[in-house]
Amino acid sequence: MPTTTRATANTSVDNPMTASVSNAIIGHHVAHDVFNQPPPLVGYDAFAQDAALVEGVRREGAAWAEGWLGEIGQRAGSAEAIQWGFDANAHPPTLKTYDRYGRRIDEVEFHPAWHALMATATGWGLHANPWREPRPGAHVARIAGFFLWSQVEAGHGCPISMTHAAVPALRAQPEIAAEWEARLTARSYEPPLQPGDGDAKSSALCGMGMTEKQGGSDVRANTTRAEPVGAGGPGGEYLLTGHKWFCSAPMSDAFLMLAQAPGGLSCFFVPRVLPDGSRNRLYLQRLKDKLGNRSNASSEIEIDHAWARLVGEEGRGVRTIVEMVNCTRLDCMAGSAALMRQAVAQATHHAAHRAAFGRALIDQPLMQNVLADLAIESEAATALTLRVARACDNAANDPAEAHLKRLGTAIGKYWVCKRTPPLVAEALECLGGNGYVEESGLPRLYREAPLNSIWEGSGNVNCLDTLRALGREPETLVAYFDEVTQARGANATLDAAIGQLAHLADELRDPAGQATLEWRARRLVERLALVLQGSLLVRHSPAAVANAFCATRLGDVGGLTFGDLPPGVDAAAILARARPQVA
Repeated sequence: MPTTTRATANTSVDNPMTASVSNAIIGHHVAHDVFNQPPPLVGYDAFAQDAALVEGVRREGAAWAEGWLGEIGQRAGSAEAIQWGFDANAHPPTLKTYDRYGRRIDEVEFHPAWHALMATATGWGLHANPWREPRPGAHVARIAGFFLWSQVEAGHGCPISMTHAAVPALRAQPEIAAEWEARLTARSYEPPLQPGDGDAKSSALCGMGMTEKQGGSDVRANTTRAEPVGAGGPGGEYLLTGHKWFCSAPMSDAFLMLAQAPGGLSCFFVPRVLPDGSRNRLYLQRLKDKLGNRSNASSEIEIDHAWARLVGEEGRGVRTIVEMVNCTRLDCMAGSAALMRQAVAQATHHAAHRAAFGRALIDQPLMQNVLADLAIESEAATALTLRVARACDNAANDPAEAHLKRLGTAIGKYWVCKRTPPLVAEALECLGGNGYVEESGLPRLYREAPLNSIWEGSGNVNCLDTLRALGREPETLVAYFDEVTQARGANATLDAAIGQLAHLADELRDPAGQATLEWRARRLVERLALVLQGSLLVRHSPAAVANAFCATRLGDVGGLTFGDLPPGVDAAAILARARPQVA
């Protein structure tokens, strides 16, 4: 590019010294060769080049979806889709509370890249397929697709996940489900309903409003009131007044909300636009300036006699909405596992194409140790997430699978989400200063990494939920041991770890043990998750992966950071399995 100069009051071409300096500046071109930089990780198949995912999909009953997942994988690895992710975060949504005439409109405007991401996700049915076409492996296939597409951009996964999770909750009130389910499961994407649109939309998205300023996870502290219109009761009309501290995806067409009805905390379906075409009385106060993705809008809302319908019975709000929470918790696992996978893909790709001290980074023993350790963690997260998805597929017809779904969702949500921030931080470090630059994509992954550990129940909430499941449903522990002991005899370290958990049933019955269970809950849930992951890897992954995992996560080998695998681990085999290839 030519250099332009601008004369100043102190510059004169009559001055020989000034002229020579100016000529030197104009004529000098600072240039250098760019080398030892990895090519962009674009133009690859994110599904076909993820061995752990491909094998898991086949193993857990969704081999029939491989062609569809391959389509998603190729799109996820394309330059265009990756750019959508960058653009949607570089141009955050903006809130318009009033129009130019002073009328309240409460609209959120998004960048076109956001709409492209949403249209692609809904076109594939990532929000709906198990409900539209229930079949063996449907949840596994959807979770695998969600896992792939979340690697492009995580923020738009929020309305996709909530819309998917709203359907089983709405089925508790058949007349509402009959009216809305077809729209919520349509494989299309349209802008939100506006006043006057009536029933013009054939598709819809659903958000959720649970937490309030004073309560957070303690939703029973909610103060939003629900006053019945007429007799009230299931499916009946109510008017809601109060606030929500977090209302995610505020441009959704409808929301599930908790509020205090005369009979106690209850679940309500709240449309954004009323049946007569007028706007419901939901007022967006501001968008959250939050850690994590910048693409998605999360808002604070005030509710002033908003029209709503009761879902389920009064006083049973938590029980009614719990199925939605369980679905979104599984999506939190998948989203976190996706962040792990993308971080490992970026780190291994960089190390394969970057040299230092005369050798490619990926060929240097200490870097191999770090990268292989990250790859093992990522594979364990993928395996656990897909196994819980299979339990969701089988739960309706198999009590043992239902119990494993109940326990596995809580421990998996806790552990996979907890492991994501340190893994992404270590992967970023593998890129050095290059990883600290926004264009690398790692800073976006890093900001997003803590999110899923907080959403849909923080770490402590999921640990307490695990204790509740174990205490109230002893069959969950039976199902857990039936699962993990399938690997017995294949790895001595895993066998010992399973044996150490054998006393848990006695502790749950012993008052002395019960007294300290809550204090020790995090350690217990961590151990339950690690043993389950170890069992899955021992049964289904290459020995190099499984043995290294068990030695460092269940044995007495390994430290507190990634990159402390014991000598003798076949790091090259692990990395060949984990590293994506670009043509």
